[in-house]
Amino acid sequence: MQITARVPDGLVEALDAAATQLRRSRAAIVRQALERYLEDFDDLAVAVERLRDPADPVLDWDDVRRELLDTD
Repeated sequence: MQITARVPDGLVEALDAAATQLRRSRAAIVRQALERYLEDFDDLAVAVERLRDPADPVLDWDDVRRELLDTD
């Protein structure tokens, strides 16, 4: 499938510079960038879902640190 997007000239110039330096096509760089962005987006969605889970206990940093450093 093919998509079209409008991007600012400066971004196209940066893309072309990266493509030249990496010896890859614009399409390959854009595809990889989208893949990485969407992976990060999925990871963030999972993290937010876990933060909103009322069954997941909230830990107080001072209590955790005290327990970790307690050598009794």
